[in-house]
Amino acid sequence: MPALSLHPDRLFPVDASTRSLARRLYGEVAKLPIVSPHGHTDPAWFAYDEPFENATELLLKPDHYIFRMLYSQGVPLEAIGIGNPDADPREAWRILASHYHLFHGTPSRLWFDWVLVEVFGIEHRLSAETADLAYDRINEALTQPGFRPRALFDRYGIEVLTTTESPLDGLDQHRVIAESGWSGRVLTAYRPDPVIDPEFEGFHGNLKRLEELTGEDCRTWQGYLSAHRKRRAYFAQHGATSTDHGHPTARTADLSPSEAQALFTQVTTGQATAAEAELFRAQMLTEMAGMSLDDGLVMQIHPGSFRNHNAPLFSRFGRDKGADIPMQTEYVRALQPLLTRYGNERDLTIILFTLDETAYSRELAPLAGHYPALRLGPAWWFHDSPEGMRRYREQVTETAGFYNTVGFNDDTRAFLSIPARHDVARRIDCGFLAQLVAQHRLEEDEAAELAVDLAYNLPKQAYKL
Repeated sequence: MPALSLHPDRLFPVDASTRSLARRLYGEVAKLPIVSPHGHTDPAWFAYDEPFENATELLLKPDHYIFRMLYSQGVPLEAIGIGNPDADPREAWRILASHYHLFHGTPSRLWFDWVLVEVFGIEHRLSAETADLAYDRINEALTQPGFRPRALFDRYGIEVLTTTESPLDGLDQHRVIAESGWSGRVLTAYRPDPVIDPEFEGFHGNLKRLEELTGEDCRTWQGYLSAHRKRRAYFAQHGATSTDHGHPTARTADLSPSEAQALFTQVTTGQATAAEAELFRAQMLTEMAGMSLDDGLVMQIHPGSFRNHNAPLFSRFGRDKGADIPMQTEYVRALQPLLTRYGNERDLTIILFTLDETAYSRELAPLAGHYPALRLGPAWWFHDSPEGMRRYREQVTETAGFYNTVGFNDDTRAFLSIPARHDVARRIDCGFLAQLVAQHRLEEDEAAELAVDLAYNLPKQAYKL
């Protein structure tokens, strides 16, 4: 059985002297606490601190990076337990192991191998031959107190972790965490898409529920806005420091009150066209920016995903099954209405993400390098990878610099990939900084300071943590 190990110089530059620089810089940040301000882990894990059931429930089923690859090669999602509670978790793990070669050269392989080695001490590569050995080793570990969610949170130095909830969520699990006496910081973020996007499934029922939660008349424009303000305040009371907006495009609008009222009437009566639905989302991004200026919540915008692209899969299994596909996204004209109104506000922070790498140097870096309100988030989703991280730094730094970015965000539903992803990001950033030192564009002491800022200080500052 081939051995599994993690090379200490993985992801560092090939040139020996530059690699030595990267190694020294990495030594400054390797053990820094993890700040994870944007993600989709389940707060119930930390509220109730129950043992994870088995290796499949922990590492396979929550990770759409993993099961989307299996699905692309013909593995039915039901076979690995997606939408099928009767699936055998051991057999699902065997399916993963027998297809593990599909992940050669992918970031998923980097993250998964890190978890196998660093968390569970697995010594052999995952394969059909080693599947049961690894499964039993992981399951045995999961019965021990040190492998419960809160213990793992503490073990890997997670200082703060943010989940993402709808305005319709009561935040009961966050309340349990806050009242538990545990010192771990698990915060929420306000994700209003279900009550902002007229094309979101169940939109009209969601508005009714929002009305019930807030006591506001969500059939009127002003009542609807007041309902958002109340829910934002509720989220802030439960620790939220940010909002999160996953619109199809970056389009914004700044309509007059009467125009906005008329558009809202179209939306709430179910008569809105696709163009009007897009205009409503655009107007709501500007409204949300204004509310952020008032209440201090950091605003995150990550457009450019054709969500649930696989319609038959969506109808069978619902959202977040690996079929959200990147689209070309325009920012300069799209954001101008919002930025004309709020872009020069120094007390507002808007963090932009993208799935369209062609926008990095052409649009996003110049925008963030000018407007005081803007910051750039790191590569997102499919670009949350070594190559994507390098390209991001190469394309945005010359125009936006380092300090108009927000360090590294992991965007994950798989808990143990969080420390794995942060390790990758720290190695890539240290390699990039080492190259600048080797080219005499940066002094080593400046690079060391930057490495700490990128890994720790910038995300804390950007997200007000």
